[in-house]
Amino acid sequence: MKLAVKLACAITSTLCASAFAASAYAANPGASAPAPQTAPGAAGAPGDYPAKPITLVVPFPPGGLADLVARPLATRLGAALKQTVIVENRGGASGTIGTAHVANSAPDGYTLLFATANEVAVCPVLYNNLPYDTYRSFTPIAQVVDFPAVLVTPQSNQEDFAQLVKRARAKPGTLAFASSGAGSTNHLTAEVFRKSEGLNIINVHYKGGGPAMADVAGGHVDAMFATLPSALPLIRAGKLRALATTGATRSTVLPDVPTLLDLGVKQGDVTVWAGVLGPAGLPPEITQRLNAEIRKIVTDPEFQAFLRQNGAEPLYSTTEQFGSNIRAYRNFWEPIIKSAGISVNQ
Repeated sequence: MKLAVKLACAITSTLCASAFAASAYAANPGASAPAPQTAPGAAGAPGDYPAKPITLVVPFPPGGLADLVARPLATRLGAALKQTVIVENRGGASGTIGTAHVANSAPDGYTLLFATANEVAVCPVLYNNLPYDTYRSFTPIAQVVDFPAVLVTPQSNQEDFAQLVKRARAKPGTLAFASSGAGSTNHLTAEVFRKSEGLNIINVHYKGGGPAMADVAGGHVDAMFATLPSALPLIRAGKLRALATTGATRSTVLPDVPTLLDLGVKQGDVTVWAGVLGPAGLPPEITQRLNAEIRKIVTDPEFQAFLRQNGAEPLYSTTEQFGSNIRAYRNFWEPIIKSAGISVNQ
């Protein structure tokens, strides 16, 4: 079963080479490209939607992976809806603060969430007493992007994948894997790898993906499953060595790097999706209108080229597919998290 496992916690600014990316980031950090606006006021009936600006909440600080996609998405969505779409960063607690804000907002289509699978499906397993529920607190609208991970080691380390595994088996409990925090996608992917290969490894948790990757690049930690768009600049700069990627197929930006599936790792098709959700109870007319416009954006060749050159893959879904994928994601990770005894106190 193809499982899209999505990230949110690894934060390293990704340099975007295309003019499309440049225009997206050059815009006002809080707003999309200019679009004709109706007079502010009451939202009106669903048929009048949108009658005022829309807020797209990104549950992480500015400048990270979520912004990489959310800002150009907001630009294009605003143009399609002929209304401003404002990106609002509400970071904190591994994305759960901003996610809870949207879950508790009015279901009128004017407060939306750009979330990853982590906040929606994994965090409810990791945290106690979250103010939202995986299945009851949201209206899935559409998936947008899929982030594969990449297994990286210091560039100075000339081992390939097989040699790394051989070293881990020869010296149990000595190979250290960095992550952006306990319960992060980096950590959970390393756990899948550990179980699949029957290894005894050490997890070294950092407060963010940037510091974790810096220590791997500096040779202070042996390896890391980093989100590919985050690691790509350091790979291209020759500071990190890519040994394998996750996902069903090889990355278009690293075509010579095998996937974990190529290398015989079971359950190696783990990636991190992100998409747009609204609060529970969002009217079907608004949900379908937003889904239709997002579909046009995600299937646009220019938008797809932008994602792929930054190590991500476009991933459109219907609202029904999105709901099924959320459930599949949680069903996949929940037993892994519980069997490994991973938890985050809150």
